[in-house]
Amino acid sequence: MLIGYARTSTTEQIAGLEAQERELKAAGCSKVYSEQISGTKRDRPLLAAALEHMRQGDVLVVTKPDRLARSTMHLLQFVDTLKAKGCGLRVLSMNGMVLDTTSPTSKLMLTMLAAVAEFERDIMKERQAEGIAKAKAEGKYKGRKPTARNQTEAVRALEAQGISRTEIAKRLGISRTSVYRALGNTVSITDGNLGPHGCL
Repeated sequence: MLIGYARTSTTEQIAGLEAQERELKAAGCSKVYSEQISGTKRDRPLLAAALEHMRQGDVLVVTKPDRLARSTMHLLQFVDTLKAKGCGLRVLSMNGMVLDTTSPTSKLMLTMLAAVAEFERDIMKERQAEGIAKAKAEGKYKGRKPTARNQTEAVRALEAQGISRTEIAKRLGISRTSVYRALGNTVSITDGNLGPHGCL
């Protein structure tokens, strides 16, 4: 039996998940487990359910290797887990090829390509770290922009100066709702958007 597994990260659109599901069903999967969760998380409930459902002779099918794992070691752990159950892993898209880990040749290719992908991610992280270090050395790196919650003191300080909440929002680059929240949702007559009866 072919068991499909589809995954997108929590930030990806649902369309990506649906596209994987269609591809897996077209490949003959009788059941497809889908979830939106980061590939770096080891605890993936629906993946665990798929593995639990599988019996000897079944094959877990994914559209691409990174839908299942984010590192070579992690990927090979899945392969070993499936092998221990008497099951296999099939990847539908690997440089235009369909790879099946029940084949020794395919397993070798999968390992090599996954290693290359991991190497590329490491290079990207290294370059990003170097870029940040350079920016810090030049005094150009300021880190992440403070969130509205972290600017509560600034909001209160400006409000104490009699500055309207609309102007505070503009100066700090946050929404008026965030300004009201930082001030405890109180209404001030300094806000230029009040009606004749003190209403918003």
